[in-house]
Amino acid sequence: MALPGWISPNPSGATLCLKVQPRASRNEVGPAVGAQLKVKVTAPPVDSAANDAVVELLAERLGCSRGSVQILRGQSSRNKVIQVHGLPGETIAERLAAPPPA
Repeated sequence: MALPGWISPNPSGATLCLKVQPRASRNEVGPAVGAQLKVKVTAPPVDSAANDAVVELLAERLGCSRGSVQILRGQSSRNKVIQVHGLPGETIAERLAAPPPA
């Protein structure tokens, strides 16, 4: 399976390129916009609330701990690079493409 352009595999897992929309009506992942995955969170971009919401949403959707999801670049930007430790890129792509658990 070919990986989407927003996932880059590396030895410890994979990095994801995200476009984050804070203050959205609900938390959701997708669709891809160019070489970035769009992530919407309800949290405002104040006191890193949106960053925390992104980490929590991704950890929940990927079925991993919050500690496995780390923001590498873009703490104060809508464009973020996220490192996911311990999961291969193929698994990440499958889990984020699947509908969210009810």
